[in-house]
Amino acid sequence: MKLTQFLGGCHCATVRFSIDIEPKAMIDCNCSICTKKGVLHVPVLDPQFTLLSGEDALVLYQFQTSAAQHWFCKHCGVHAFGRPRADPTRYTVNARCLDDFYDVFEGLPAKKFNGQMHPLDKPS
Repeated sequence: MKLTQFLGGCHCATVRFSIDIEPKAMIDCNCSICTKKGVLHVPVLDPQFTLLSGEDALVLYQFQTSAAQHWFCKHCGVHAFGRPRADPTRYTVNARCLDDFYDVFEGLPAKKFNGQMHPLDKPS
C-alpha cells in the first residue's frame, strides 16, 4: 500500500498538519457536533499524523463522556482534527481542512456513521 502525504490546517493557517494515507473514503457522522461543524472525517493512525505547527493555538472541547477530543484553533475557531470516541487511539482529520480537499477528497465516497445512536451509548 502506497501512502501519500497530504497537508492541511485551520483557516488562519496557524495550525498545520500532515497526514500519510491512501485516500479511499470519508466518514459522515450525524451526531450533534459533527453535523453542526460540517465535518467529513478522514481516519488516520497516530504514526500517519504529524502536527507541524500551532500546538499552542489548539483548544480542546469535550462534552458528555469526554472521551472524544475536538481540537480547534483559538484564533479562527476551525476544527481541523480530533480523536473520536469510537477509537480515541487514532485521529480523524476534517477532510475540509485538507489543502487537497477539492482535488482529491471531495469526490471520495462518504460512509455514513450513525453518531446519534453511537454504539458506545447505553440504552436508558
